[in-house]
Amino acid sequence: MMYKQELYVGVAPVKRCFLSMETAKREKDEIMARIRGLLPESVHLVDIDDAGENGIAFLPEHVAPVVEKFHNAKIDALFLPFCDFGEEQVSSAIAASFKVPVLVWGPRDEVPNTAASRGRDTQCGMFAATKVLRRFGVTYSYIFNCRTRDAAFADGFVRFLRVAAVVKAMKTLRIAKIGARPAPFLSVMTNEADLVSRFGIVTVPISPYNIADLGKNMIAQNDSALTDYVADLRGRMDCRRMTDEAVLSAAAIKLATQQLMNEAGCNVGAMECWSAFPGLMGLSPCLTLGEMSDAGLPLACEADVNGAVTLAMLRACGLYEQAAFLADLTIRHPENENAELLWHCGPFPYSLKCPSCAASLTEGQQNFMLKSGDLTVCRFDDLNGDYYLFAGEGKTTTGPETINTYTWFEVDDWKRWEEKLIQGPYIHHLGAIYGRYLPVLRETARYLGLIFDDASTQGIHSL
Repeated sequence: MMYKQELYVGVAPVKRCFLSMETAKREKDEIMARIRGLLPESVHLVDIDDAGENGIAFLPEHVAPVVEKFHNAKIDALFLPFCDFGEEQVSSAIAASFKVPVLVWGPRDEVPNTAASRGRDTQCGMFAATKVLRRFGVTYSYIFNCRTRDAAFADGFVRFLRVAAVVKAMKTLRIAKIGARPAPFLSVMTNEADLVSRFGIVTVPISPYNIADLGKNMIAQNDSALTDYVADLRGRMDCRRMTDEAVLSAAAIKLATQQLMNEAGCNVGAMECWSAFPGLMGLSPCLTLGEMSDAGLPLACEADVNGAVTLAMLRACGLYEQAAFLADLTIRHPENENAELLWHCGPFPYSLKCPSCAASLTEGQQNFMLKSGDLTVCRFDDLNGDYYLFAGEGKTTTGPETINTYTWFEVDDWKRWEEKLIQGPYIHHLGAIYGRYLPVLRETARYLGLIFDDASTQGIHSL
């Protein structure tokens, strides 16, 4: 079963105390109906139907029961839909009670006020309330004023849910640090103590020797789970270039790694790979990295802890429905000026393989090309106490065949990308996931206090 975190979102509709309750309830009911149909398999909505009249907060005495209900539900995010002008004292008091992503939005008013009737003045009230939210130190997101039925609202709400999922993932991140970095790789060094104090991210040491010992015991005991897994691998990949013993070892590394990560409560990891396991198990653990990503527990190669954080962020962007992968930026396309080879020696998830392409296993390393599609790539990294998030979007493209796991990646202006990656505090490892999530990552950076580095904007020029 794939690892997954579910999201709990508190929804507190607000209204102005003297404006029409009938109108506000109509708007509230339409909003709730709309959002209940968005990602119900991943999101639990916590309403306030039992904490305010008609499930709407508009008086100071409504604040305490709403806050209590949301605290008891352990919400991960808060949505404040304005059903009319709203109440800035109520909305700010609720929002200030939590340290979670907050979304402010209200439906577009139909017509201006007339002598005969008073309208909702929704946008007007949000201008006032957001100033108060700033005074209370609340970081919030906003969707442009539109109609509840508009695609812009649904798209914005789903992006907010993805942002909330990434923020939650960072708060609960336990990284299995399997071994040490390879001696030549100063580029993957990071400050583990600072990750704890800044983000609450904990690294948990797991020895490669313990993985090897457990894997060897599985082989010696003819473990049934290992036997079944080997049969599954042989059904998916051509293993003829490996001995039966080597295939057993490759499979055992994966099962042992997963067991020890589960026991340590880790949901992502960074593994010392080619510098440790050939001596311990006779082959590289690249297969393990790809298979663990497909299990929702991605591993960064070469003990790249910041790479592991990157993978955790991308996994949450996709709401745990697809695998992410960590790739080397290797060479420019020989003919396409805006394409680059995303490659690594075999750790990409099998689920992302090109459907018509064959897959094989050699010395524990997978060999296949990835499927076609849009890609979002990013890198979480640090320098001198500051944390950065580089992100950009592109698509796969055609190119020469190569060995191991790879795809060619095309962007709008590779020279601009290359300049930013060279001048920024990044390395040759980028995380990637299928889909377009740049707005999600940009908004996430605000909540996490990261310096956002957008690949679509010009940085320092090269010579």
